Order: sequence, then C-alpha cells, then structure tokens
Amino acid sequence: MSTAEKPFADTDLARANEYAAKLLLLSEGSVNKNFDPFTDIDWENPDFAADTGEERWILPPSADPLGRHPWYLALPKERQIEIGKYRQANIAKVGLQFEAILISGMMQHVFGLPNGSPEFRYCSHEMIEEHNHTLMFQEMVNRIGVDVPGMGPLVRQLRHLAVPVAVNFPNLFFMAVLAGEEPIDHIQKDILRSTDDIHPIMRGVMAIHIAEEARHISFAHEFLEQHVPERNARQRFVLSLAMPLIMWILGRAIATPPRTFFDEFDVPESVRKELFYGSDEAKKVFADYFGDVRMLAEKIGMMNPISRRLWKALGMNGHVTRFRSEPLRLVKTA
Repeated sequence: MSTAEKPFADTDLARANEYAAKLLLLSEGSVNKNFDPFTDIDWENPDFAADTGEERWILPPSADPLGRHPWYLALPKERQIEIGKYRQANIAKVGLQFEAILISGMMQHVFGLPNGSPEFRYCSHEMIEEHNHTLMFQEMVNRIGVDVPGMGPLVRQLRHLAVPVAVNFPNLFFMAVLAGEEPIDHIQKDILRSTDDIHPIMRGVMAIHIAEEARHISFAHEFLEQHVPERNARQRFVLSLAMPLIMWILGRAIATPPRTFFDEFDVPESVRKELFYGSDEAKKVFADYFGDVRMLAEKIGMMNPISRRLWKALGMNGHVTRFRSEPLRLVKTA
C-alpha cells in the first residue's frame, strides 16, 4: 500500500469500526428491550374490547386530516365510529403487509452477507421484531372485526420487487424501507402525542411499534450513511434522483387509504382529492413525513441541484430536521 493510499484505508477502517459499534448497540437494544404482543398487550382486558367505549374510535382531529375535515365532522356519530374503525384497522393491515415485504427482502439481504458482518445479527433481530409486529397488527385487525384489504391491488404487486431489489440494489431497498417506515411512524407518533382519547387497542399497539421502530429506522439511516458514499459518482447521482421518487411512490401507497375505503363510505371525490395531496395542507402533511429523510439526504450527499429540484417538483421539499425524530413543534419554533 502506497503512502498516499494509507490515509484513505485508515479512514475506511475507522468508518467500518464505527458502523459496527453502532449496529452492536442497536442489537443489544433489541436484546435488552423488546416486546411480545401477546404478553405486553392486555388483549383480554374488557376495556380492550373493540365495542367498549366505541366513541374512542372516532378519528382524532389533532392527528388525522380526515378526523378534522368538515365532511367527517358532519356525519352521525355512529358513522364516524364505523369509518374510524375501518381506517385504523386498514392502517394496521397496511403496516402488516409492509413489514412482510421488508422481511422477505431483508432475509435475502442477510443470506449473502459475509461471515463476521455486523449487519447479520442486527438484521436478524429486526426481522424477529417485525414478525411480532405482523402478529400484533393482525390481532388488532381481527379484534376490530372489519374485513379491510390493506394496500390497494396495484401497490400489493410491489412485494414481488422486494427480493431482487434487496439482493441487487441494497441502497434502493433501504431507501424503500424508510419510505414505508417514516410515514407510519410519523402518523402513530402524532396520534399518541395528541390529547384525544383513543382506544386502548390502538394505544397499546402503537406504543410497542414506535418503541421498536426507532431502532429499525436508525438502522436504515446508518446503512445508507455507510454504504451510499461507497458508490461511484454516477451511482450516487442515480441514487440521489431515486430517493425522492421512492419516498413519493411508497409514501403515498402507505398513507393513502385504498379505493375501496372511499367507495364503501361514499366519500365524495372532492373530499378524497382535498384530503390526500390535493390541498396545500395535505401536501404539507405528506412532505412533513420526510423531514428526517431530507436530513439524511443532505448528510450523505444526495441533495444536489437536480435532486433538490425533483424533491420540490414532487411537493416533498420542506424543513430538514436537526436530529432524528425531532417533533414538528420544535421545528416550527426553531
């Protein structure tokens, strides 16, 4: 090794050691603080019955755009409850389906890892937790008792891409992981931070999911921070354009109810368009889901003049958080 090459090698080794240390910390967190949905949620508590305190299924106006829309607020209370049950059950079903896609791709990612890779242990812990989340989400859906579809039929086909993308384009795969995890995490945190009285099934499921999802999101950030800089300039440029596109496509798929929801509850087309990405408020709510991702993009060199224009063209530009999971109220006062 030449004298000129040695500083670069030392830097790479230091980065690899730092990455391994961070993944060990995440792995130890999974060992020391984990949850079992069938022992940590009191499912048999009478207060957890879906038909107990049904008004708690009414969508919280402080955390759900539909819950504060005049069309929804004008409905009879029984209809508000019915819609609330469907919406919360469907969000859980979408979460379940997304976790299943993540697991299938991540399993193939670890299949090819070399011996000694710190990613193997952490990814294995994460998949165990995600399996528990699928059990938890399905139990929630079953107890609510609404036959929801989850993702729309076209979006479901994305599951067939998880394995080939994870194997051949792992950076794209973990960008897609963030595109699904960030909106769900953002929505659930908004609900738990609200002062609205929500049903204990929701509160129990969301509390567990948020606690463990913090590690999963942290890993996706660390993975991209470690591996994107390893790509050459052309590959990094392609990734910089792919990043906002992935967030836009999968973010919409995660956050938007399926067409069957609007048909079943006779939601006017004007309300649908206004609620989901038509109004200025809706566009801002969607863009706010990705404040942490924009911070990451800045950090790893994914914000160049062209990609920045693409973020803006997609309506996904906005604040950049100062630290991961920074509450929006702190962003507004900064």
